[in-house]
Amino acid sequence: MSDYDVPAGIDVLRVFCGPDGRHGNALGVVRDGRDHPDRASRQELARRLGFSETVFVDDPERGHLDIYTPGLRLPFAGHPLVGAAWLLDLEILELEVGEVFARQDGEFSWITARPEWAPPRTLEQYGSAAEVEALTGPPSGEGRLYVWAWEDEAAGRIRARAFPRRGDGIVEDEATGAAALLLSDRLNRALNIRQGRGSQILTAPAPDGTVEIGGRVLLAVQG
Repeated sequence: MSDYDVPAGIDVLRVFCGPDGRHGNALGVVRDGRDHPDRASRQELARRLGFSETVFVDDPERGHLDIYTPGLRLPFAGHPLVGAAWLLDLEILELEVGEVFARQDGEFSWITARPEWAPPRTLEQYGSAAEVEALTGPPSGEGRLYVWAWEDEAAGRIRARAFPRRGDGIVEDEATGAAALLLSDRLNRALNIRQGRGSQILTAPAPDGTVEIGGRVLLAVQG
């Protein structure tokens, strides 16, 4: 099915939209997880929807969530949590890895997470933003790859693209919060990341080792 041709009961968000409100990474949100009570049915729905991630809400008041890609279950992912925090208007989300704190600040939705929660990936620096732009597809190799280059190092502005390389039909992620978290932790500084076609991700590391990830969220389809 197409990105926005979804069954009833599923909201579609665009997370990490650009300043003009365009782009962002599509996210499927199943508001009532009881409709898909077991992992097999959730995985099948995530596969059929085809979004980079689909999140199932098991308790909308406590913020208990379950996240799936088209091919696997994830203990943590950035863009589903930023989107769910905005949609459910919660200050705490509950995951197996721990509690994720969330806040709204004007047009931006933020979560606070720990780098060790993020799935591992290769963070590969390129010499220029133009080299990142010039990629026509995933570089050869296996495993999650995040390629990036400075657009303006002094200002913390970065150009990035993300390639899951996991064989589930997602060739490139439009906006990837977990990768932004890892890069911000590695560089130990706040970042303003332009990813994919024009999505925007903001990060801010804290002294306790956590990193805030923020961006704009828009409702594309109300299920």
